[in-house]
Amino acid sequence: MYTLKSSKESTQDSKITDKNIPAITLPSSSPKFLSSPISYLSKQFRGFLIKTLQHGPIPQHIGFIMDGNRRFARKVKVQTTKGHYMGFAKMEEVLDICLQLGIKVVTVYAFSIENFKRPKEEVDALMQLAKEKLKQLCQNSQIVKKHGIGIRILGNMSYLPQDLREVMEEAIETTKDNNRDEITNSVKKIAKMVDNKQIQIEDIDENLIERCLFTHGCPPLEILIRTSGEIRLNVTNNSRVSTYL
Repeated sequence: MYTLKSSKESTQDSKITDKNIPAITLPSSSPKFLSSPISYLSKQFRGFLIKTLQHGPIPQHIGFIMDGNRRFARKVKVQTTKGHYMGFAKMEEVLDICLQLGIKVVTVYAFSIENFKRPKEEVDALMQLAKEKLKQLCQNSQIVKKHGIGIRILGNMSYLPQDLREVMEEAIETTKDNNRDEITNSVKKIAKMVDNKQIQIEDIDENLIERCLFTHGCPPLEILIRTSGEIRLNVTNNSRVSTYL
């Protein structure tokens, strides 16, 4: 799971299980579904954002579940790997739209532990894809520089290949200046927790500091978008998702 966070953000903590998270699914059977789930999303998402602007404030945190690329690949008779590449290629466009509209945090749910059950060739291709795209974001993408994006990797990275973990660490390190006040704010947050007797000094360890660093400045998830037509909310609590669009 990747979180791309712009430099100016709310001070609330990010919680994937927050209440009232609208979940949006996009119909894979649509005739407009021509290039990939994300390609279709990038076109339809513009209309959705316009409607959002008409009915209330801009959401501060949107999540995308990367789904449907394999089915799309079968539909257009291309290799599964190419389907994944086509989907990820469009994700940058969607991120740019979000940031232009002032959406501060975008979380991309890209790979779960369950995905390791897929054929080794496909898993290896996804690992390579993640490595390439993270390198691209850090070294070549103008979006990162344009919006002052800070990259965070959420999840258990110990499952991943060593070379991919190194690229992830590089991505975090490269964009850390976009969150340079994060450590200071996290220390203040922990001190406040001790002062309020929420924790004891003995409770402060590497894991607590890491959690504070990952969550500081991220507003709660407001909208969850699945890029395929299926309704499967395996990354969040079904009872906490209030709306299907």
